[in-house]
Amino acid sequence: SLCLCLSPSLSLSLSLTEVLMNTKTETSDLKWTTYSRTKSESQWEEVSGLDEENNSVRTYQICQTDGSSSQWLRSKLIERRGASQVYVELRFTMIECSSRSTHHRSCKETFNLFYYQSDTDDATATHPQWMENPYVKVDTVAADFLLRKGGEKKFNVKTLRLGPLTKRGFYLAFQAQGACMALLSVRVFFKKCPAVTRSLSVFPETVPRSLVQEAVGTCVPNAEQPGPRSRPPKMFCGEDGQWVEQPSSSCTCRAGYEASAGELECKACPAGQFKLGSGSGPCSPCPESSHTGETGAASCVCRPGYHRAFTDSLDSPCTRPPSAPRSLFPQINDTSLTLEWSEPVDSGGRSDLSYSIQCSVCVSPAGPCTACGEGVSYRPAQAGIRGRRVSLWGLRPHTTYTFTVQALNGVSALSQQGPAGESINITTGRNGENQTGRSKSSERGADEHGCRYKESNSNQVVLSDLRRATQYEVQVRAQTQAGYSSFSPAKSFRTLPDGKKTHHASRYQAFDHNIRKSNVHSRLVDFTLGDDGCLREESGRGALSIQDPELSDKNEQYLMGQGVKVYIDPFTYEDPNEAVREFAKEIDVSCVKIEEVIGAGEFGEVCRGRLRIPGKKENYVAIKTLKGGYTDKQRRDFLSEASIMGQFQHPNIIHLEGIITASCPVMIITEFMENGALDSFLRLNDGQFTPIQLVGMLRGIASGMKYLSEMSYVHRDLAARNILVNSNLVCKVSDFGLSRFLQENSSDPTYTSSLGGKIPIRWTAPEAIAFRKFTSASDVWSYGIVMWEVMSFGERPYWDMSNQDVINAIEQDYRLPPPPECPTHLHQLMLDCWQKERTARPRFTNIVSALDKLIRNPASLKITAQDGAGPSHPLLDQRSPPTPASCGSVGEWLRAIKMERYEESFLQAGYTSVQDLLRLGVTLAGHQKKILSSIQALRVQNKSPNNILY
Repeated sequence: SLCLCLSPSLSLSLSLTEVLMNTKTETSDLKWTTYSRTKSESQWEEVSGLDEENNSVRTYQICQTDGSSSQWLRSKLIERRGASQVYVELRFTMIECSSRSTHHRSCKETFNLFYYQSDTDDATATHPQWMENPYVKVDTVAADFLLRKGGEKKFNVKTLRLGPLTKRGFYLAFQAQGACMALLSVRVFFKKCPAVTRSLSVFPETVPRSLVQEAVGTCVPNAEQPGPRSRPPKMFCGEDGQWVEQPSSSCTCRAGYEASAGELECKACPAGQFKLGSGSGPCSPCPESSHTGETGAASCVCRPGYHRAFTDSLDSPCTRPPSAPRSLFPQINDTSLTLEWSEPVDSGGRSDLSYSIQCSVCVSPAGPCTACGEGVSYRPAQAGIRGRRVSLWGLRPHTTYTFTVQALNGVSALSQQGPAGESINITTGRNGENQTGRSKSSERGADEHGCRYKESNSNQVVLSDLRRATQYEVQVRAQTQAGYSSFSPAKSFRTLPDGKKTHHASRYQAFDHNIRKSNVHSRLVDFTLGDDGCLREESGRGALSIQDPELSDKNEQYLMGQGVKVYIDPFTYEDPNEAVREFAKEIDVSCVKIEEVIGAGEFGEVCRGRLRIPGKKENYVAIKTLKGGYTDKQRRDFLSEASIMGQFQHPNIIHLEGIITASCPVMIITEFMENGALDSFLRLNDGQFTPIQLVGMLRGIASGMKYLSEMSYVHRDLAARNILVNSNLVCKVSDFGLSRFLQENSSDPTYTSSLGGKIPIRWTAPEAIAFRKFTSASDVWSYGIVMWEVMSFGERPYWDMSNQDVINAIEQDYRLPPPPECPTHLHQLMLDCWQKERTARPRFTNIVSALDKLIRNPASLKITAQDGAGPSHPLLDQRSPPTPASCGSVGEWLRAIKMERYEESFLQAGYTSVQDLLRLGVTLAGHQKKILSSIQALRVQNKSPNNILY
């Protein structure tokens, strides 16, 4: 099988790398500064060597015989060139302590990396002081590969990030304390986002100044913003040199231009097409009867003989005046006249048809004719008539008239030919003469519109020869010696299909499974005419039912009687592929562009890419791929996560975009979470968030879990590592795979219960460990552990205790203590989640409400546990904290409390106050508290730490 994941070098949105220093390219001596803590000369030595490509390079090497001495090496000043975060790539080798002939207890297989900022190149052999603070420690670097006698020769590559940088430049410093190593090369670089065009906006090359850097763009040529108050387009550049999200752009192509497929430019509309105004829409073909021979047209001109009315928009079709009315039908009654006519054959393509009457009187058939004048009255009007009937009064007897009926529409006034009309000559007579006679009970044939006329001298009529299953309209009017009355309002009826009344049974299935039948009655109407000429309606009733769709209750997806959606286990389907088809949308592989590999999952690689579905904006997505050579079971297990995820729709649950199963490799596509897993994100930003921000994250996680619990879904592996964070710090619950539990060689050990299966002990409720009883209540226990992880900025729960020790401690009712600076209310909520009886734990609904109250009352988050107060059931190891007396030396003591970075400072002097710790370079509040608590424990044993420190 062929993996579609592209390497970063093929990515279309690669970050730019600017190198600040690279020792591999240096051709002369580096001449870096060395320093030895002891009086002897520095053991760092600059030598020439060959790299893996046999190129000559300058390297530094050291092989200490005395591990107690501190050997320093410092670079020259490195200009930061506007970067706030830089990366240091180290290539080095390290000799294994056991392979050294002068092996001693102080031998180390690590070294320390520091940096020092300065606005001037003022570093000397004695300035700044060779110690942490003023130097800032980046990390203790350990070798992945150690050189052994007769072993394979491998070098190590480590990339470390340092910052924030604020001054002109900085020095790198390396500290060795017992190592035997060679520093092969040092490359210092920073990443910046390349100039890019997206969403019709051009963004310049941008150097990130913080976690994300806002970049302001401009519209591409022939694009514009809607108005003067529109905000300029913006996009964010991540610290890794990648544009982290789609731009917030208001740029749109102006009139006559449309966006290209990738929204990279505005292209002129081709000849024969137009775009009326600015906006996101495409060019359109010219409306009917219009054309344009130019490119970039904002409108099309009408063809000869066609027009647009002044009220018509420029994207309306061009139209023309209507043809003349047809079939004038006069009815004379002495000196009054009624004219009726049929619609024109051609309406000109418009619906605003009206009519006007022109009346002329002729003294003699051969003589001239003049306008009728004001003596003639018209009803309803002489012009602007919407119907097809007009009545005239005030005609003179024994006079010849010419009546012309003109048809007009909205463009008739624009035509040079004038409106079209049809004329008829009428000669009036005396009273009672020239009446239009009709035979009784006669029926005239249908006109071209299918209308039939039937006359009767009684007040009822029988309509015969009607078609079956046909809709009819009936209008009635009266006739007297004075002429015809107006038609009555139209009444409609429909003939039966087969002469019989038919019944269609319907069935509507509600959530309570009650069957309700609904009959919709139609009216069978007979029309009769009363003595006053008004229409009468006589009706009977006939039943007609409507077929309603059934609501499916497959697998009880909806709770009967309540309409609540519940989770459906995909493995309850006889064919699990059916669940995938039902809950996950298939996406065409052409819509997905894979850009880079960002990790590895159990089933294959995890990539970052883009998803562009027609009609929607392009979005970043995460793509899980199924590696080749899979079995049918592995494919089902892989896709089962999609069939689970596809059932959830919540802002705090990871969103499934869809799946790709029609091509290789099989993929699951989800929304992309820029900041990754919550635990590593918090560790990376230790101390950077306020309590109210942390509570906001916890509230989002609780809201997502509340949604899952209401759907009767039990997560079983709720932990900070399974919470993802996007660029807006929104936390979303993820990891719904059936095989999510970790293996034996995982970095996060699990405990195997007697019933088999892997359980993450540190996050799992006691009843789930003992009896494998997983419920929403066990998820609440896990949520309490997640709360502790968040408030401790990603600290490992129960620290380095073994799984069995954790189980024993929980059984003895010991619970985790509050993290440093943790609000008391939050720790109490954690303790509530860790109630031994699962029925005593709060529900996620209660947890969301409790967190909402804290958010509405930020002052409550300032209440923290006093020093030494602790919870009612703190987690204890049944042993006293490590002290210098119990460890035998200061170095062992600091290593026992994981504070070995301050070993050299404590060797020189013994200080116990916070001010003294600051002077020693202990600047983090958590580290100060940890060291002082250990010293306080020593005082409790009535021993002076100063005696031991000296």
